[in-house]
Amino acid sequence: MVTMATHVITGAGSGIGAAVARRLHARGDELVLHARDAGRAKELAGRFPGARTLVGDLADPDRLSWAFSHQSLPERVDGLLHIAGVVDLAPVGDLTPKTWHHQLNVNLIAPAELTRHFLPQLRVSQGHVVFVNSGAGLAAHAEWSAYAASKHGLKALADSLRHEEHGNGVRVTSVYPGRTASPMQAKVHQQEGKEYDPSRWIDPESVATAILTAIDLPRDAEINDLTVRPGR
Repeated sequence: MVTMATHVITGAGSGIGAAVARRLHARGDELVLHARDAGRAKELAGRFPGARTLVGDLADPDRLSWAFSHQSLPERVDGLLHIAGVVDLAPVGDLTPKTWHHQLNVNLIAPAELTRHFLPQLRVSQGHVVFVNSGAGLAAHAEWSAYAASKHGLKALADSLRHEEHGNGVRVTSVYPGRTASPMQAKVHQQEGKEYDPSRWIDPESVATAILTAIDLPRDAEINDLTVRPGR
């Protein structure tokens, strides 16, 4: 990536997203941080001086276009990093349409809508789209159906986008982290009824290193799929 590249990042408030944003901010790249509301945007702007913010609720992708029409979008986008996500575990027999819609909206439809908005800029810059997926995007287990379905769909979105945009020079990477020490993981353990010990799981900084490796790779190569598993 060239110096002062501009990256649009979702999920920069915590976990992997925060780690990636810190690393890119520290090296001087321009950041456009997505936030669900104005309060969150103000918080992110305070944590990352000089970063711009973009407000829109990923849980309501139908309204993202309207929300963005009232804000100034970046003219240049070198990286679109989809890192935000939500998870709610339950057996299929207990999952309501509301729970399904929430996970599909945030984890799949919103990334597709954001990608649609920024594809013109990404084509001009021959930029990079990174989808932070999950091990659940490769295999589904009991009580993970809605989340895994959203992440399997995210893999399909990335694979299709890669084929469609290859001729335009846009690179597309899916990253499949295993369990990572983050607020989301704490919630998963709570839902599973298990004690949460962050030291057992991947440090978000390690996943950030993998993501930066993908976006910094020279133009003669492209990392399509990157699986990151706990080493302990």
